[in-house]
Amino acid sequence: MAQPKRLRGISYQGFSTYFVTSVTSHRTKAFSCIDFGLWAKQKLIATAEREKFAISAYCLMPDHAHLLLNALDHQSDLCRMVSAWKQQTGFAWSRSESGKLWQHGYWERVLRDEEETLPIARYVIENPVRAALVSEPAAYELSGSTVFTIEQICAATQMRYRWQR
Repeated sequence: MAQPKRLRGISYQGFSTYFVTSVTSHRTKAFSCIDFGLWAKQKLIATAEREKFAISAYCLMPDHAHLLLNALDHQSDLCRMVSAWKQQTGFAWSRSESGKLWQHGYWERVLRDEEETLPIARYVIENPVRAALVSEPAAYELSGSTVFTIEQICAATQMRYRWQR
């Protein structure tokens, strides 16, 4: 699969919010291995902190990952952050499973300033429920946020949707 091209006119550095999706090579169900998934989750959180990103939501599905990232500094660099995490996890995977972990590249959407992150965060954390892996978002060990609790994400968007009706 070809690498998605980065958007022209966007530096991917500085204060922005990004919704990122990355898919494993050949849809390998790498994150079905809970030990590897928990380790990859720890690496994601550590890499985001080092690269100055907050993670409004993340979900490591068996064969792909969704990340909702908020840059916290003018030097925050999305490409560097995602590349560092994929490199760490890919290297570990290749040493233990002797295969490639990730497809080349990833898809991203840069959120506009007026876009709310909580509805997207809810989409991310409800992925395992839609895939029938768990019955409620809080039951999935490989999703969460460094900003909100799962309960806050669900409650905030429920209130918003009730109010809009």
